[in-house]
Amino acid sequence: MRKGIACLLALAMLLITFAASAEGTYTMAGFDGDGSEHDWTTNLFFQRMEEKTGVKFEFQQVSEYEAWLTQKAAYASGEAALPDVLFKAGLTTQEMQQWLAAGKIIDLKPYLEEHAPNLSALLEANPEWAEAITLPTGEIPALPYINELQNNNAMWINKQWLDTLRLETPTTAEELANVLRAFKTSDPNMNGRADEIPLTFLSMWDLKFLGHAFGLVGNDYNIYVDENGTVQTTLTDEKNREFLAWLHQLWQEGLLDQSGFRSVDTLRAITDEDAAITYGVMLAPTPLSLVPSAALDQYELLMPMVFEGKQVYRDLNGDLARGAFAISASCENPAELVKWVDYLYTEEGCRLAQAGLEGVEYEWHDDGTWSWIADLQTVADTVLVDATIAEGGLMPGLSTVEFQRSYGDEQTARAIDALLGLKKVSVEPYPQVWLTADQQARLAQLQMEVAGYAELTMVWFVTGEKELNDETWNEFCATLKDKGLDELLAILQGAV
Repeated sequence: MRKGIACLLALAMLLITFAASAEGTYTMAGFDGDGSEHDWTTNLFFQRMEEKTGVKFEFQQVSEYEAWLTQKAAYASGEAALPDVLFKAGLTTQEMQQWLAAGKIIDLKPYLEEHAPNLSALLEANPEWAEAITLPTGEIPALPYINELQNNNAMWINKQWLDTLRLETPTTAEELANVLRAFKTSDPNMNGRADEIPLTFLSMWDLKFLGHAFGLVGNDYNIYVDENGTVQTTLTDEKNREFLAWLHQLWQEGLLDQSGFRSVDTLRAITDEDAAITYGVMLAPTPLSLVPSAALDQYELLMPMVFEGKQVYRDLNGDLARGAFAISASCENPAELVKWVDYLYTEEGCRLAQAGLEGVEYEWHDDGTWSWIADLQTVADTVLVDATIAEGGLMPGLSTVEFQRSYGDEQTARAIDALLGLKKVSVEPYPQVWLTADQQARLAQLQMEVAGYAELTMVWFVTGEKELNDETWNEFCATLKDKGLDELLAILQGAV
């Protein structure tokens, strides 16, 4: 069964009283794919929302991501007319700014206080969310998806192996290395074969999440804002050199997955329920990414390593995704659509989107938990497809951990509790900001040059294809500057 990990928001939700009927029918377009198999024309979510609000839509659903990119390009060029509303829009920062400036979409800020009291309350209670969706000039071009506990690329350790070898859970980089050595040499899966992979990963992107053990927490482009508000890079930090040397030692000892720089998840995944489990530590949103459900109980979330007395980890996605819902300038009654979408920023709207209708798709129990009414196979095959809308692209609205935490399944509850613990020590290295079109274009060039060179060179340092010494480290730092690192930092500094 697909289990979304959602966020907890302790906030009194305001209910909206909708008009019994709506004037006319609106057009709605958006991307809903990623294997969700939703059909908006028959999906019960939209039918139930129509019964509640009186708002009816004619749908222009796009199920292939590349096709949606093409469709958005047609909207931007004027080759295609925008619908009244974009739902699961996936608008980029540049699209939101340019479409608003061109008069293709409208500023939603004037409508929120009167017509979106639930979202307004959320933004008032969390001013950083309001800042993230508001342009420097004050407009709000699109509404967000909000989730205080989005999936993270967490570390998961085989607790069964720790118990078998009578090992303590590691808390430092040194302790982690020693545990990995024991995993490699002591046959913890007890099958008599040296088939254990102490730590599996996929690319340098995965490995950088281990950098927290050396005090390194940056975004995808190795950027963070320090305690003084200064934009910094992890790349040229001496701690990065120490981290890369540590990774090289693990690689030399065979403690890192030797296929980690050339494999893909489909090749790494263990799908046979009866197969031996060979992974000691993995980096993934959930162990189910790589092992079958029968092995899920073997793993527990490994909290961040301690560095200089602190635990800090990267918050991969933050609390908010921008660009999920926008209204075109051709819409005759934007207020009605803002009222419609505001319901999705309530606990009740969250439940309707994620689980369907109480008493039909799911039911509550006396102990405060809920469960699906149908069997899990039916839920996966039909209920999630026909009665919910949350999967298949980020939709506007609120996703609450309270509802997911109440699901009557111990594994789900444990996973959410573990991720909540991780969230408490996680930071978003660099905030969501607004850049001009010229800044975005220049930044993209610099990121390609700087990050592309950095990633490849760090891989060479890890594998030993390039020896890490004073000369090569100084060359690495100098080349980054030559490729525009300082200019990249200056652009990002100006945006915070």
